[in-house]
Amino acid sequence: MAAHCQLTGRQPRFGKTISHSHVRTSRRFDPNIQRKRYWLPSEGRYVRLTLSAKGIKTVDAIGVEAAVARVRARGGRV
Repeated sequence: MAAHCQLTGRQPRFGKTISHSHVRTSRRFDPNIQRKRYWLPSEGRYVRLTLSAKGIKTVDAIGVEAAVARVRARGGRV
């Protein structure tokens, strides 16, 4: 599964882990990605979206119709 949110565009960030001895090691900060299935009443079908936790909250706030419209505006396939 791709580690990016279809709605918000969140994707992995990179940084360093610093040990007690102050040795720096590369690491990756992954977003909290979930696959959610929503009923899309206008099309009479379910759509499956790959969303971050913030993306799920956004869908709850604006509604699934508006969220799918935003994903399509970004060029995403739903």
